[in-house]
Amino acid sequence: MTKLSEALKALINASHAQPGYTRANAQVKPALEQFASNAREKKVGVPAWMTVSTAVSATLNCPEAMTTIYELANNTIGRSPAQNATLIREVGLKCISFNGIPRTINTLGAFVDSLPKAVASSLSSTPTREITTENVEERQQDGRKLWDSVYFGFEQKLLDKLAQSHPDLPVHILNGHYANLLSNPKSHDYKRGMGVKGMQDPVGRVLTSLTAIACLRAQTGVGPQVVSHVFGLRKAYEHWAAQANGEKPVEGGEWLATDDGSIWLLESVDRLVEAIAGGQGTTFAPGIRAKL
Repeated sequence: MTKLSEALKALINASHAQPGYTRANAQVKPALEQFASNAREKKVGVPAWMTVSTAVSATLNCPEAMTTIYELANNTIGRSPAQNATLIREVGLKCISFNGIPRTINTLGAFVDSLPKAVASSLSSTPTREITTENVEERQQDGRKLWDSVYFGFEQKLLDKLAQSHPDLPVHILNGHYANLLSNPKSHDYKRGMGVKGMQDPVGRVLTSLTAIACLRAQTGVGPQVVSHVFGLRKAYEHWAAQANGEKPVEGGEWLATDDGSIWLLESVDRLVEAIAGGQGTTFAPGIRAKL
């Protein structure tokens, strides 16, 4: 096998290209503690604030912040370390649909490596999203149902508009993301994998919308998509998707879907971005920095 030259390896790993993940600075833990405290005051439950802060951390490529979220959640009575670690893993997985694959690979890998061995070994190792001839139609229906719920009133119009950009764009969004990732399987394996190992917080309709809003706000540059998913969160309650069969109540979710709640949510994301990025703005797509 050929090897990369030293010059090429040095260029790939040059500091101005920011090749590694974002390290947690001294501001990160206090900012997360304050966010959790504010959430309690607003009666926003642990699954909701964990979801939002995890999505921001994944977007900013900061697995150490995810570990801090895990540790803070472990101080909550009635929640197990495995339950908290599993929620973070599930949110991180769904971040693929908004941030792309690489950041989820890197942040989840580092996060799981940071866990105590007993906790890491207790997490489910059962895949739950395999597509088979038996479930492909059901999964496509799940994806379309979620899409229609998020974009209610504009669902077909938006698909038609996406197809004008590329005929396979709506096909991939629906089948690759809404069907097989953002919606949750109804299979026995999913229920087993999410239940036996301590997962009592499935990332359902409401938490998925919170994941989307947090990722997209933290990225910057995608205001139209932030608007869409803020409305998507509202529609979860206006059209009863949040109360559908299989959905668990999300404490504070209905308030977050209001004007006041959404303002608090977006401002909280901004503060977390400020802390994790050390005041340098988002790390999602800042461009190549000037060589010093």
